[in-house]
Amino acid sequence: MQARMKNPAFVLPDVTKGVGTLSKAIAAGGVPEGLLEIIALRASQINGCSVCVHGHVLNARKAGESEERIAAVGAWREAPFFTDAERAALSLAEHATRLADRSDDAVPDALWNELTDHFEEKELAAIILLLGMINMFNRLNAIVQEPAGTTW
Repeated sequence: MQARMKNPAFVLPDVTKGVGTLSKAIAAGGVPEGLLEIIALRASQINGCSVCVHGHVLNARKAGESEERIAAVGAWREAPFFTDAERAALSLAEHATRLADRSDDAVPDALWNELTDHFEEKELAAIILLLGMINMFNRLNAIVQEPAGTTW
C-alpha cells in the first residue's frame, strides 16, 4: 500500500517545527524513553495505526525495552512485566485514546489519584502531551493511509 499523500504534519514546515518542539518538551519531562514508547505503542495499537505500531516497536527496542515487554503491551493487565506506575500510564493511554467510548469521566478520579501517586506534575504533563500527539498522528496516518515501514 502506498500513502495517499505525505503526512500532513510534514507537508507544512511550521507544523514540522512545532512537532519537533513538542517532542523535545515531552522528552524533557522526565519520563523514561522506553515508557513513552510503550505508552505510544498502546495508543497506536488501539487506533490500528500500523505505521505508528511499527515505529514505536522499533523505538522501544532502541530505548532498551525487552521483547517480552513490547510483545505484552496489548495484554498489559495480565502480563507480569509492568510496574504499578507503568500500569497506571497504560491505563491512562487507553482512557485518553478511547474518549468516545466513555459515558462517564474521561479519566476517573481513582486513576488520576493513582497517576499522581507515581508521577510528578512535569512527568504527567509529558505523558498527557504524548497521548495527545500520538492520537493526532494515528488519525493523520489513518486518513492518508500511511503504511507500516515508513520512516519518520
